[in-house]
Amino acid sequence: MLGVTKLLCETDETQSGAGHRGHGRMQAPRLLQFSEDKRPIVVWNITKRCNLKCIHCYSDSQNRDYDGELTSTEAKLVIDDLAGFGVPVIIFSGGDPLLHNDIFKVARYAGSKGIRCALSTNGVLIDKKTAQAIKDADFAYVGVSIDGIGEYNDRFRGMIGAYNLALEGIRNCRDAGVRTGLRLTLSNRTLPQLPAIFDLAESEDIPRIYISHLVYSGRGNRMKKDDLTHEETRKALDFIFEKAVEFHRKGLKKDVLTGNNDTDGVYLYLKMRNESPEKAEKVYKLLNMRGGNSSGTAIGCIDNLGNVHADQFWSQYSFGNVKDRPFSEIWTDTKDPIMYGLKNKKKFVMGRCSQCTFLNICGGNYRVRAEAVYGNLWADDPACYLTDEEIGVQNQCRIQIAK
Repeated sequence: MLGVTKLLCETDETQSGAGHRGHGRMQAPRLLQFSEDKRPIVVWNITKRCNLKCIHCYSDSQNRDYDGELTSTEAKLVIDDLAGFGVPVIIFSGGDPLLHNDIFKVARYAGSKGIRCALSTNGVLIDKKTAQAIKDADFAYVGVSIDGIGEYNDRFRGMIGAYNLALEGIRNCRDAGVRTGLRLTLSNRTLPQLPAIFDLAESEDIPRIYISHLVYSGRGNRMKKDDLTHEETRKALDFIFEKAVEFHRKGLKKDVLTGNNDTDGVYLYLKMRNESPEKAEKVYKLLNMRGGNSSGTAIGCIDNLGNVHADQFWSQYSFGNVKDRPFSEIWTDTKDPIMYGLKNKKKFVMGRCSQCTFLNICGGNYRVRAEAVYGNLWADDPACYLTDEEIGVQNQCRIQIAK
């Protein structure tokens, strides 16, 4: 996750809900989701059930019960282990976590163990009563996914009225005193809606705008053809950067972030290097400290059945199950070759990534995208939109898609 506002404007308008212990206020999203104690932020897809059917969903969820999901008793045991391991943050996701019968009970228990909790939801279930329950459970942040305005969002999410309900959910959270923000996933379907999303954030006084790149998994795996071209991505990032600066100049306390493509940090640095070399060097040091993509290192995922994944997009590969072994043991067991590889990516990445000047601040980007396109976990990420010249690659070495 890239804190665009923080890096471009040198602000601290980013206190949003996934923090680290020992810092008082919420700190993790305040720049790059960097975990100082090297313990991962955990995305917990606590249920797979969802009341929408979004085209780009990595979970491929349906509105039905799923057998084998962790019980509340099992969830508490997992939380005990996560707390003992030093996990700073749990982001409850799904499916839609608000469809889990005991979501508030589980979140309160996590809070009692010193773990900060955030909620990732489609927002349609957040009426005033639910917003107050979210507040009472001490959720520090609620992220609501919106992929366009009005009927456009409804078509994309498979439910008439979803937009109005989600927007009302954001308002209800705000009125209840819960920090909230909106999220849009970039694709060639949603790109035309990008300006309107920023207009919405301004008109509704929404403090956080998170723009996610498309990751090819779940239903989103069928959307590879719908990803932006590299040129479209660059133009979209230029617009996002401009809006972050515009909000800052207007005195609006908006936190603009991008995620799921670590190329963004390099692209921002290169732009700043041309405009303000001294400022760019500060940004480079911060990006270098973070180290780029954190799948399998600073972020992990537990799915609804208890399987442990490198991140929320890695449903095709599990390192183990928390019903059988504690998360803390699974996460530190580098006998698994993929776990070892993710913790030592520089030894394994191939193609352009292996020669890239900025590998230390990108970290090889998303391995799951490389596997989806090339069938090779260690190939270069096809969503890298920088040129060979920009990344210092002398010879064209992009791995070709097998015919």
